[in-house]
Amino acid sequence: MDLSDKEEFLKEFGADYGYPDGPKSVDEIRATEFKRLENGTVYLDHAGATLYSELQMEAVFRDLTANVYGNPHSQSDTSSATSDIVREARQQVLDYCNASPKDYRCIFTSGATAALKLVGEAFPWSHQSSFTYTMENHNSVLGIREYALSQGAAAFAIDIEEAVHNDSLSKTPMTSMNVALHPVQRRNKIQFTDGEPTGNAHNLFAFPSECNFSGSKFNLDLVNIMKKNPARILESSPYHEDCWMVLIDAAKGCATQPPDLSKYPADFVVVSFYKIFGYPTGLGALIIRNDAAKLLKKTYFSGGTVAASIADIDFVRRRQGIEELFEDGTASFLSIASVRHGFNIINSLTVSAILRHTASLATYVRKTLLTLRHENGASVCTLYGSSPSKVPFEESGPVVTFNLKRSDGSWFGYREVEKLASLSGIQLRDAFAIPVHVQNILACLTWIFSRT
Repeated sequence: MDLSDKEEFLKEFGADYGYPDGPKSVDEIRATEFKRLENGTVYLDHAGATLYSELQMEAVFRDLTANVYGNPHSQSDTSSATSDIVREARQQVLDYCNASPKDYRCIFTSGATAALKLVGEAFPWSHQSSFTYTMENHNSVLGIREYALSQGAAAFAIDIEEAVHNDSLSKTPMTSMNVALHPVQRRNKIQFTDGEPTGNAHNLFAFPSECNFSGSKFNLDLVNIMKKNPARILESSPYHEDCWMVLIDAAKGCATQPPDLSKYPADFVVVSFYKIFGYPTGLGALIIRNDAAKLLKKTYFSGGTVAASIADIDFVRRRQGIEELFEDGTASFLSIASVRHGFNIINSLTVSAILRHTASLATYVRKTLLTLRHENGASVCTLYGSSPSKVPFEESGPVVTFNLKRSDGSWFGYREVEKLASLSGIQLRDAFAIPVHVQNILACLTWIFSRT
């Protein structure tokens, strides 16, 4: 981007780009907190792993070298101090998603995948249950299907297309959802006693707040619709009158727009911290409604999850606290202690400013890529996801996904593009785990823009 291009960019996006109301400008942040990029590295894989701030890591180092943190399962002073830190971290996670501790608990896991696995393992599946999920889901969400099918439950995917139109009478924008149901899958051919679901079974609906592949954001009203009026989505399904619980995969979306659980009271929300602020890795969380936690059926028990057990007698008394019951073994307490320093960085910038900053970059890049032409006039790029001309820029995530074409219309291999980019110091993402796009696209390249 030369000087004139930057001036044009700032003319359109200057109010949103670069944290104009923050404690530092984006140039100052890069110069003081990301000095390791001074070698010319252009890092564009924040959907894979966000870069941690050097200021954040300095705070972590000072914390861990100045304090003694003991195992929270012990009763010493250092252990009590650790328990306090863990308790504060849980509250920070709930606050980030505007979740009241009266309604929700935060369970720390080894990552978002472990949180999803926990839901799948402990969900009360039955032969009258159903696991329903949008086509745009990560493999880690799709893997829950194995638990459902193995317990005799049904599973099926749906496509949801949202359309906005003006009501002729009120002249106000109205939202409609076009839904297409895919075939129902069953592994165990168990028949209903009366031929139809009774409505007493527990069903699970899963969707991402933001698609990992395209950056498209799902309407979080899906939570309220599925919990209050599932027939609006599942009208043609035999499960449309059943009781539904909702899971949001917010591992990607939380980086720029965490779900507001006071408005969209999902039963389960999964979070990955390294995707929000880079460090620590190997730590995630399951935010769970208290009433939903009571329905989960946990089989395995471990140290920390039981009040008492006897080796030679079939006896175990599990702990009553939700966090204690589901966090097997000793929590990664040093990583948990580091979470607050990441949130301090996020809070200094504010999530709303991060959303506007990243959205402005992604929107500019989408528009620019669409203008690229070969000498014969053929388009260079094919973009996937929301059209930059039809979707407000803040309603699409900071992901730009595209293929590159030669002038004769043939595709450049994504490995070839990645290699050329690496030679120029540009770090891209060419791996993905969204099965629907594996089916539809032979080669893809995801270009994810960073916050700085």
